[in-house]
Amino acid sequence: MQDTTSQLDAATANTAPDEVRRPALSPSRASDFKQCPLLYRFRAVDRLPEQPTKAQVRGILVHSVLEQLFALPTAERGPERARALLGPTWQRLSAEHADWLELFAGANDEPTATESWLASAEALIDGYFELEDPTRIEPEACELRVEAELASGMLLRGYIDRLDVAPTGEIRVVDYKSGAAPREIGEAKAMFQMKFYAVVLWRLRGEVPRQLRLMYLSDKQALAYAPDEAELRRFERTLEAIWDAILRAGKSGDFRPSPSKLCNYCDHKARCPAFGGVPPEYPGWPEPNPGDESALDRAD
Repeated sequence: MQDTTSQLDAATANTAPDEVRRPALSPSRASDFKQCPLLYRFRAVDRLPEQPTKAQVRGILVHSVLEQLFALPTAERGPERARALLGPTWQRLSAEHADWLELFAGANDEPTATESWLASAEALIDGYFELEDPTRIEPEACELRVEAELASGMLLRGYIDRLDVAPTGEIRVVDYKSGAAPREIGEAKAMFQMKFYAVVLWRLRGEVPRQLRLMYLSDKQALAYAPDEAELRRFERTLEAIWDAILRAGKSGDFRPSPSKLCNYCDHKARCPAFGGVPPEYPGWPEPNPGDESALDRAD
């Protein structure tokens, strides 16, 4: 997590405006295509706007506070200091993204609604401190942008919440989740993201991460997983198959809907032919880059 750049802008902050970037696959976009190819198209090709939720924005706020916490000297990384960062961080984020304030518009008592929401973010920060002691951790990087090209020529790109590297070289990938620990389907989706990062780090550093750690701040649970090289090879082939399918759909424009219970939470349901809607005219495969994800994508 970078001090001077909000998470929302992190996906483009490291790219010069005139720099042409190759199409790449991110964890969020891969998950979109697996869930529903048409959803992938709406987000990555049409780039249709979506209204963020309070939960998503809260996740960005909490991530930003934890980023700033690890930028402090070790002895200062206490709960009180983290809580003190919440208000100023929200002021900065809401100034940068004024539309987020609309989430609280119309409330009977808007100041109280915002205060209650900030209190829920504070509870997540407190939950973090019940899972680990940041004074005993010195990450190699926070909000680390990673990019790796596979032997097939496919490009993987994403952002890692935190990367810990032991003095002996073992790698741990840490991801903060502001929601509660998921059931089986949600856990599989979260672990898909973590294996994605594991493949990227393995190809970049030649070292299979020793541990993938998911920290669910809401219910104060942590899930840890230790991948092996054979598993990452199989997962790499899975990613290549997803990307091949995306490229085939991109050439033809045939991104088909895949209806499920998740459709009830989709911002684009009215445009979906599975529900009588009409998608926008297909604009063609985007250049230079249909694979990026924003902080809202990464917020749970």
